[in-house]
Amino acid sequence: MSDRLFVWIVYAILTISTLAVALPFLYVVMVSFSTKAEVLSRGFFLLPKTWSLDAYQYLFREKNFLLSFRNSLWITLVGTVVNIALTSMMAYGLSKPWIVGRRALNILVLFTMLFNGGIIPTYLVVNTFGLLNSYWAIWLTAAIAPFNLIVMRGFFQSFPPELEEASRIDGCSEFYLFRKIVLPLSTPAIATFTLFYLVQNWNTYFNALIYLNDSTKWPLQVFLRQMLIEAADSSMTLEIEGFEFGPPVKMATVVATALPLLLIYPFFQKHFNQGMMLGSVKG
Repeated sequence: MSDRLFVWIVYAILTISTLAVALPFLYVVMVSFSTKAEVLSRGFFLLPKTWSLDAYQYLFREKNFLLSFRNSLWITLVGTVVNIALTSMMAYGLSKPWIVGRRALNILVLFTMLFNGGIIPTYLVVNTFGLLNSYWAIWLTAAIAPFNLIVMRGFFQSFPPELEEASRIDGCSEFYLFRKIVLPLSTPAIATFTLFYLVQNWNTYFNALIYLNDSTKWPLQVFLRQMLIEAADSSMTLEIEGFEFGPPVKMATVVATALPLLLIYPFFQKHFNQGMMLGSVKG
């Protein structure tokens, strides 16, 4: 096979893969700017004949949507801070050979990647500590991702020992060394895992569905599920100021749910690319 033919095959595969991912999302966006009548009459289309903002007008007048959006922001921001703080500190500790019980802890972390306690035991633990219907039930049960911990530990192990020894000679405590020297040098890795945790927390659904009984605390994903259930029960019919529509509202909710992550990715892209390369070389 010639190199040119190989390149054309690669481009063809990438084009097909891109279309398979992009077309459904583009359809969702276009439906959100359409009317219900057009969606039911045309089926699949990539450009609406009649552009409409009625779905978004309904959505942003819906108090439950705005409340769930705020809840998702709170869960994501606080949860990501908890994730990064606990993951980085534990990874730094496990990267030190002089830590007592380090081998056992590493085995325990690896074990949790293969097995977990299950839904019912975890629920009972959360209930025992009185965390039901609290955001802490979501934050603490997903505080540390074992894979992220292992990769970050490998990154910390790549630091030259001379750097830390010189800092200790200058009188730095272990925490000061970690906060003032190690973390600033770990910006690409921290940014990479921050993006991972942002996506994880923004898309939290199952834990919120299990642990949050109060609908005023539901994140956006649970609100979307409830909205789809109610729409199905009412034959996918919603009304606003006398105008009836259904699918556009659902699609507008999907777009509004995905948009924040798409907006923040460009700010992390540079550090994300560096972090992935560092993980592949040093991890």
